[in-house]
Amino acid sequence: MPELPEVEALRVFLGDHLVGKEIARVLPLSVNVLKTYDPPPTALEGTTVTSVDRHGKFLDIGAGPLHLVTHLSRAGWLQWRESFPAKPPGPGKGPLALRTVLADGEGFDLTEMGSKKRLAVYLVHDPMDVPGIARLGPDPLAPDFDRDAFAALLAGERRQIKGALRDQSLIAGIGNAYSDEILHAAKMSPFKRTTDLDDDDINHLHTALRTTLEEAVARTSGVAAGRLKSEKRGGMRVHGRAGEPCPVCGDIILEVSFSDSALQYCPTCQTGGKPLADRRTSRFLK
Repeated sequence: MPELPEVEALRVFLGDHLVGKEIARVLPLSVNVLKTYDPPPTALEGTTVTSVDRHGKFLDIGAGPLHLVTHLSRAGWLQWRESFPAKPPGPGKGPLALRTVLADGEGFDLTEMGSKKRLAVYLVHDPMDVPGIARLGPDPLAPDFDRDAFAALLAGERRQIKGALRDQSLIAGIGNAYSDEILHAAKMSPFKRTTDLDDDDINHLHTALRTTLEEAVARTSGVAAGRLKSEKRGGMRVHGRAGEPCPVCGDIILEVSFSDSALQYCPTCQTGGKPLADRRTSRFLK
């Protein structure tokens, strides 16, 4: 799933390629992709793109009085096109979900692989009309997201820190991959309880959070949309690397699997050298 750094890179890329250009047509090609119906996609025809913003993992393309908002979900992606075939594709053909064509012939496709279709597109007058945006927590890269603001968010939480970092209503933009990376950088168990965090833990975790995300954003800066997925994978230290040596200590990275996801961690760096024996009945050491 694209997370804050990749969506931020897409925002910059689209800002460079869209702002100031006229939209010729927007074609929804998957029956489930468009989550709003008024105004219709045809309302974007002839409008000029004025802005590209990011809200957590949401992309927001401003054109005239409207906002075309996209959440790529787990298997969605954006593909930039310098040209399109003269004949538009029929609906329901493969992974293509939505096509946006500019007056100069360029544009982008939104695609989604797999049978579970979760990619979502909204056409609204105000981004806050999108439920997922309205309930977002603060952006962790915002200037005012300092150590004290982070501590205040965690003060009312009573759960595992991994789940808290991934909660979009608490902190916007962090998902499964970067929460693994942040916790590895902080040398903290994914299952440590937020109620057990002391001042030093919060300091280390806030520093790891900002550093991990800022480095990922810098790493993807200027990378074309089509290369962002491989850039993300290449930058991971523990996520997606079960069975490989930890780049910090050399121990073998382990994995905990759940019904629809998995986390990766280093036992030596994060859990006192002790692995999780059973994901449903055991727990990491703090």
